[in-house]
Amino acid sequence: MKKPNIALTIAGTDPTGGAGIMADLKSFHASGVYGMAVATSIVSQNSLGVQDVYHLPIEVLESQLNSVFEDESPQAIKTGMIASEEMMKMIKPYILQSNVPYVIDPVMVAKSGDALMDDEGKQKLIETLLPIATVVTPNIPEAEDITGFNIETVDDINRAGAFFINEVGSEGVVIKGGHLEGDAIDYLFTNKGVTTWNSERFDTKHTHGTGCTFSAVITAELAKGHTIEEAVNTAKRFISLAIQHTPEIGKGRGPVNHFAYQKIEGLDYE
Repeated sequence: MKKPNIALTIAGTDPTGGAGIMADLKSFHASGVYGMAVATSIVSQNSLGVQDVYHLPIEVLESQLNSVFEDESPQAIKTGMIASEEMMKMIKPYILQSNVPYVIDPVMVAKSGDALMDDEGKQKLIETLLPIATVVTPNIPEAEDITGFNIETVDDINRAGAFFINEVGSEGVVIKGGHLEGDAIDYLFTNKGVTTWNSERFDTKHTHGTGCTFSAVITAELAKGHTIEEAVNTAKRFISLAIQHTPEIGKGRGPVNHFAYQKIEGLDYE
């Protein structure tokens, strides 16, 4: 049997399985990639919101990273919730030494509106990890936090994309347009130009973990050796089906369906 491609996620947890490293591992699996996970924070959350957050000691984060990289190197890495500058500085050398595609989901606020990163953490993310990213996947509020200006029009999105590429130094950025009016349009900016994906909106409140899932699929596809454009294209199809066919779990904003894409597309990975 052929050795599988490996993707590593470094992020917080979700005991109900809708977001964080739990959602990432499901998304990796559904994409036909072997998933590894390093926890940064233990988060008590569900479809109703975030109840508590415990950031793991830096030595525990380092121990987990050493366990992974002393044994097997991934073909792509994703980071989600990283709460402190100390964590960012700990993670950065592992990313640089691995020399593989690196995806950042800049998790700052949960779907419930609960803050997961303070202002100092946001600034350190801009300085420490965003410049080495292959792809960054902010939604509109996250892009506003990073760029420092309001995003309400397509011109604003273009300005934000240019900021990530030219000012921050990221290789690519997908600005997700779900918070704007009209169809859900995602914009991919690279030094090659701009690519857009347009999809219909689905009448559902169950969107918990969409950002984690979308960025995890991009990571998985990059681990397979696909281009940024190819990876985002697959991730867009994946998340659209995941939202369209939600499992209706939870009393609030429930999770998306991480296996809808695999089932509907009839994929049978070895």
